[in-house]
Amino acid sequence: MTVSSSTPTTTDAIDQRQQQKMKRRVLAGGSIGQFIEFYDFTLYGLSAVTLSALFFPSQSPLAGLLATFATFGVAFFVRPLGGLFFGALGDKIGRRKVLFVTLMTIGLATFGIGLLPTYAQIGALAPALLVLCRLVQGFSAGGESVGAPAFVFEHAPINRRGFWLNITLAATALPSVIGGTLILVLSTTMDPANFQSYGWRIPFLLALPLALFGLWIRAKTEESEEFKAVLAKNEHKEYSPLRQTFAENKLRMLQVVFVMALTAMGFYFLSGYFVSYVQVSGNLSLEMSLLANAVAMACYALLLPLGGMLGDKFGRKPMLIVGSASLLLLSVPCFWLVTSGSLSLAIAGQLLFVIPMCIYGGGCYTFFVEIFTTKTRFTSSAISYNVAYALFGGTAPFIGTWLVSMTGVSMMPGVYMAAGALIVLCLLLFTPVPETHPLFSKPETPLTN
Repeated sequence: MTVSSSTPTTTDAIDQRQQQKMKRRVLAGGSIGQFIEFYDFTLYGLSAVTLSALFFPSQSPLAGLLATFATFGVAFFVRPLGGLFFGALGDKIGRRKVLFVTLMTIGLATFGIGLLPTYAQIGALAPALLVLCRLVQGFSAGGESVGAPAFVFEHAPINRRGFWLNITLAATALPSVIGGTLILVLSTTMDPANFQSYGWRIPFLLALPLALFGLWIRAKTEESEEFKAVLAKNEHKEYSPLRQTFAENKLRMLQVVFVMALTAMGFYFLSGYFVSYVQVSGNLSLEMSLLANAVAMACYALLLPLGGMLGDKFGRKPMLIVGSASLLLLSVPCFWLVTSGSLSLAIAGQLLFVIPMCIYGGGCYTFFVEIFTTKTRFTSSAISYNVAYALFGGTAPFIGTWLVSMTGVSMMPGVYMAAGALIVLCLLLFTPVPETHPLFSKPETPLTN
């Protein structure tokens, strides 16, 4: 009797350890996928000044930079289409299969940018090909950016979802640190002519081996039990995730658009704009701009999981309210410090911006997947998240550059950020945005079924 009773216990313990190991691989795979996606996107922002000279030559450096940031924004406008396509596919056939395709595609598109001939070599075809690569990046990122967090969310312990999600999203900050450091090393150790000729390409070419590594990690994962149960219910009947998404979630999708709009603006000011902004408006060198931004993004990566832990402890909505109020108060002073012309003040301004961003991130990054049920989670969150990032994230660098050029006031992007924070704060306070944390939500709020 002793042997027979201990055998299933031992087997159960082994199965439990294997499940825990698999869940950790899901967390690692989601984080690596987010790193690669944002590495590919961030490289473009970090290289904006170089790319503007090579692909958009103009008598006016500002005009070239505007054209470069317009191309940056193009990728975001196809992200909702990618979210629509990959989201519905992910709810229909599984998150894991879709995430293989999205990661490989974005890696190939970024690798392609590193191979492109310049305007001096093939004329107007060069910027056209650059736009094409950005469109492919954006379409695949529309699925990757939401699929990976949804995949991690469905494997996370219920009381640590915020922490797990924010570890995954913290990986989006590391590309600025690693990519910025790589560009800094190349630009300072290479002859300027060689860097302009081929050195700038090296970070883009590394995207393909990084994507292959991410695929290797994801090959060792599997779907969550929660999603398998939903898939089993739908496999013998016609099911349209897209139809059900718009039938059930229109209000919640609109709420996610507004909530994620603020973090989209802030993140792409921080990761895709500040390096060029500090050079043009703050008169610092490329090397100093990259150093300041690398420090800020490293702190963002460290503090964001802490924000997730606080969101697990106090709920998502308090973090959203405190974070948006802090961004309202601090955005203008932050941008003023960033453009002061002093390296130390530029670092201080970006660090001051990071803190409220991580408080807000402690709520929003779990909120945008937790608000939807398993059955339509990928589709609903992908559409709303990517609409927010298209309208407010992809346009942030362009609008920031345009505001400075039109007004001559270097801190105008901070005013734009503060205005966005005020709108979101009012929506959080005066409209029925729900608390989605299972311990704090109202009974009528559907959470994870």
